[in-house]
Amino acid sequence: MSKKQNPLKSVRVKLFMTLSLVILLIIIFLILVNNFVLGRFYLYSKRQTLKSVYRTVNDYYNNDKSENFEEKLEQIAIQNNFDILIRNNENVNIYTSNKDFYSTFGQMNEMTSRFNIGVGELIEQSDNFVIKKIKDSKNGITYILLSSTLDNGYLLYIRIPISSIQESVKISNNFLYLMAGFAILIAAVIVSYVSRKFTDPILELNDIAKKMSNLDFSHKYRIKDVDDEINNLGRSINVMSDKLERTINQLRNSNIELEKDIEEKSKIDEMRKSFISDVSHELKTPIALIQGYSEGLLENVNTDEESRKFYAEVILDETNKMDKLVKQLLELMKLEYGKRQFNDKKFNIVEVEKEVVRKSKVMLEEKKVKIEFNLSEEINVFADDFYIEQVISNYITNAIKHVKEIDGKKVISIVNEVNIEKNKVRVKIFNTGENIAEEHINRIWNRFYKVDESRNRTDGGTGIGLSFVKAIMNNYGNRYGVTNKEDGVEFYFDLDLIV
Repeated sequence: MSKKQNPLKSVRVKLFMTLSLVILLIIIFLILVNNFVLGRFYLYSKRQTLKSVYRTVNDYYNNDKSENFEEKLEQIAIQNNFDILIRNNENVNIYTSNKDFYSTFGQMNEMTSRFNIGVGELIEQSDNFVIKKIKDSKNGITYILLSSTLDNGYLLYIRIPISSIQESVKISNNFLYLMAGFAILIAAVIVSYVSRKFTDPILELNDIAKKMSNLDFSHKYRIKDVDDEINNLGRSINVMSDKLERTINQLRNSNIELEKDIEEKSKIDEMRKSFISDVSHELKTPIALIQGYSEGLLENVNTDEESRKFYAEVILDETNKMDKLVKQLLELMKLEYGKRQFNDKKFNIVEVEKEVVRKSKVMLEEKKVKIEFNLSEEINVFADDFYIEQVISNYITNAIKHVKEIDGKKVISIVNEVNIEKNKVRVKIFNTGENIAEEHINRIWNRFYKVDESRNRTDGGTGIGLSFVKAIMNNYGNRYGVTNKEDGVEFYFDLDLIV
């Protein structure tokens, strides 16, 4: 039994966790950058804006003055949250965007000269301007202040509160946190969908591979209309599955053929052993007789011509019996081991029965047996008429051998019983006489089995007649058997009926 897979170790979960971790790390990285870098970048950006405003004002006084310059400065101040102050050489205010800025600057101006860099934290200094971080003693707010002397000698002061920068960073961070939450939810849905779309084909391929390992090739990968590695892998697995299925089927067929060959060889060996055993057993008596009478001829036991002729006739008779026995045994072996080809065709079973009765007429008359049958009806069957004639002949011969007079009757009867529903005809051959003991019923079909041990070889039989019946009927798969009746024995066999 296969070990159940840990859900945490599945490809889908691993991919989902990996992608989720990557997205989470990116969000954490953005938050860290926002906290530790954004403030500096924002400050750097404002410094650049301060210098840009300085250049704009300086250019204005160096070139033709436009009438709406103050409006432009007002716009710049509002957009960037700047306080701007311009003073002439006589320390008179030319422009200010914030009156509080003037009063604050006045206090600072009392403490330091306009270019004394000792006051506040120096951020940047050049030949034309100084940028410092200073704190307003009046309101306690810390500013970034650019102070410069324009080319015309005017003084320019621009400041921006650091608190506004920090507030912007804080707002940005809060917004980032909010977006990060939404991003995680959206990313979870997207990652789940992507991981499913990515892993479903892999899981399908894994399921197909497991079935292939159990020699189940009925499942194939559904090829998508996409040219990617997984699709190519699925196509390759389908090809491999088809090839494996064909190869295994070929191996199975080869194995079946091999088993058949082995079984065939075993049957042939068994047939040979059985044949040798039967022949050895049954030929002992005729060989002994032939040997005895041959020695008698050689030693001139009887010198008269009539005795020598008798000896020669016995030898010839026993030789013929041996020849007949060997041929019948060979034929029986072929029937028993399925080596005999039947020439099946449609024929009238009644005509065959009539022919057997005709051939048996002499034996019937010798034993003064009355034959009873009504064979006027035509009954067509499908089988090999040659072998069916042998079956009927063996039954008739067996009946003649064992028929006895019961209540003044010595009868052999032939009856054809037609069963339209089963599409069969049963041929029944009955003879008056003694019943067969129950212990012999199933054994009489064996070769050389004799119910009456006192019977001798003079009856002309070989002891394999009923074995022939058994072998032929087994080849057709039809029923055969024997039934004890009140005043005799009835043998029967079935044939396929043609209506």
